[in-house]
Amino acid sequence: MTIYEQLRKAPFNLDDAAIAWVRDVYASLNLDDKVGQLFTLIMIGADEEEFKRVGALRPGGITRFFTPDLDFERRVISNLVAQSKVPPIISADLEGSRHSFAFGTPVLGQLGLAAVDDIEATERSSEILAREGRAMGVRWSFTPVIDINAAFRSPIVGTRSYGSDVDRIERHAVAHVRGLQRNGVAATAKHWPGEGYDDRDQHLVTTTNPLSMEEWKETFGRLYKKLISEGVLAVMSAHISLPAYIRSKMPDAGLEAFRPASVSRLLNVDLLRDELGFNGIIVSDATPMGGLSAWGHHLDTMPDIIANGCDMILFSDAPEEDMAAVKAAVEDGRITPERLEEAVLRVLALKAHLKLFRSSDVLPDAAEARHLLAHPNSVAASKEYIGRSPTLVKDVNSIFPLDPAKTKRILLVDGGIIHPLVQQPLKFVLPDLLATEGFEVTIDRPDIVPTPENFDLVIYALGDESLLVRGRIFVDWHRMGGGGLFKAMYRPWTNIPSVMISFGHPYHLYDAPRVPAYINAYSTMDSVQEAVVDCMLGRKPFLGTNPVDPFCGLADARY
Repeated sequence: MTIYEQLRKAPFNLDDAAIAWVRDVYASLNLDDKVGQLFTLIMIGADEEEFKRVGALRPGGITRFFTPDLDFERRVISNLVAQSKVPPIISADLEGSRHSFAFGTPVLGQLGLAAVDDIEATERSSEILAREGRAMGVRWSFTPVIDINAAFRSPIVGTRSYGSDVDRIERHAVAHVRGLQRNGVAATAKHWPGEGYDDRDQHLVTTTNPLSMEEWKETFGRLYKKLISEGVLAVMSAHISLPAYIRSKMPDAGLEAFRPASVSRLLNVDLLRDELGFNGIIVSDATPMGGLSAWGHHLDTMPDIIANGCDMILFSDAPEEDMAAVKAAVEDGRITPERLEEAVLRVLALKAHLKLFRSSDVLPDAAEARHLLAHPNSVAASKEYIGRSPTLVKDVNSIFPLDPAKTKRILLVDGGIIHPLVQQPLKFVLPDLLATEGFEVTIDRPDIVPTPENFDLVIYALGDESLLVRGRIFVDWHRMGGGGLFKAMYRPWTNIPSVMISFGHPYHLYDAPRVPAYINAYSTMDSVQEAVVDCMLGRKPFLGTNPVDPFCGLADARY
């Protein structure tokens, strides 16, 4: 079967007109153009001169991290398209929560939607993300995350997955893919071959999937097979090893058993394409990550990514050098002509499937975009789902519902909102929300030692969502208290009602098993903070269900 015959099959399903476009475009490309199509580069910040430099490289795609300035963003994308010989595919991590567009609808992240556990809510949320993404030119989302939340210490899986139960993950991942792809945005199953059993972060180290092949087939294998059958258009090959599979092919593999999937032909071609039957596009995970840079120098690993089965390279710290390295590998035969052709044609096939040969499908007009962004129907639907997500994990002393007449004086121990792209912690709106309800809120200071004489309630507010390059997420008692060694060891809940609220990482009971009341809210968005206040005051019930084990296997944390 020729590559063109494969492109007529799922998930691309190209018709004669689309195949003709792919043939014509491919025939018009010189070697530099073909190499450019293999790269999805990053555009972050607001440096328009840098954007021109990136656009001049004519990459196959761009991943944009959007600012809050809608007009600026529209201009940036429009200018990029105008520079391009072949329409670029604009991509983003449409993961919801803090990845939601600042000028769009606040949408729950995956773990919050898993807590709601309503397939209609997940599909509708993905539809909102897709429609608003398309308004900004985004036609490819690097979601859903189908990692399994097994290692509670993992800082990177955390709130990004649909939890730890494979059945629940499968239900919601299918809904996520349908919500995106039925609205013209390609979905991506990630992170191949499966993350979540290693508590390290592949942004820092090559992580390992430690499962036997029997275990893998019952978990990740099942999830990927299901999404492939649903027509998912892309899979992201990550800097994660799968030793069990490599050893099944190479019993004496040694270090080779721990080769990252992003540069592993056995994992990308033999397992994903040949055994699971995936016919879509394989994109590497971000190449500057430590999980790849610790394996090899980028001038070696970039060609290896394409030679070993990925069709696209995600991000580059030195795109001119990396493109030259890939071109040199084509010229000296490390990347065969057949492999180059297959990879470029799959990139073009994705564009053809999304009809990017029509200018109206690259970037809709501004009036249509403004109509779609933060549409009242979308905002209302998402707000309803957000209201159902807060999860009351425990309340052993029955302090809820709160009443300002009984617990008026609140000490708020504020851990801040930690965001990987922002140097200083963002501020919670929670203090203002509580003050509006009639509570007197004091933000903790180093000189405060709470007693029943000066406070009626202590609230710990933690804002660590899944984070990049963090290593670990934990309750940093010393930093939060700010009062030195002895205050870091003091726990007020033996004589003052206390509650810990996690607006992100769902596993803080591991560091605070004795806190008498604990809420998981899964997201730091203002709208989620509002929903938590509604639930604490009894205006709405706590409806969220645990998508993970928030007790971290600790028997005493339940009491």
